[in-house]
Amino acid sequence: MKKKLTYIAITVSVCLVIGFLASFATQTSVNTWYITLNKPSFNPPNSIFAPVWTILYIMMGISAGLVWAKGLHHIWVKTALYHFGFQLLYNALWSIVFFGLREPFWGLLVIITLLILLTLTIRWFYVVSKPAAYLLIPYFLWLCFATALNYKVWELN
Repeated sequence: MKKKLTYIAITVSVCLVIGFLASFATQTSVNTWYITLNKPSFNPPNSIFAPVWTILYIMMGISAGLVWAKGLHHIWVKTALYHFGFQLLYNALWSIVFFGLREPFWGLLVIITLLILLTLTIRWFYVVSKPAAYLLIPYFLWLCFATALNYKVWELN
């Protein structure tokens, strides 16, 4: 149990650090460029995003920690964590492309790729640990919403 909690603490920390670093790209544009864009009616207030993402990063970290606790000696665990790592990198890349580079179209391509990678991650997590896979469902749903939002921002601008 102590080992599992250690893995979870490490993976939660990694996810939060990645989210924190990606937020620098977001902060450069959210109160300047982003407020000038036309947005769809379903665009939530900016104050919603940070708490939602923080919760999602924590859930992602717990999920990855549960998978890691199954043992890196198992090829399915390694495969699942590789997928997780790639999707986490694309998660950060989206903030850099959409907000940092101010490119909604390229951000849309990144987030679609991220959705595919997350789907594969959930599939592999399900093989290793069903609770770990289920913990990623809210992230998947939020990402679907974020993809629709990204599309509409690109379309309207």
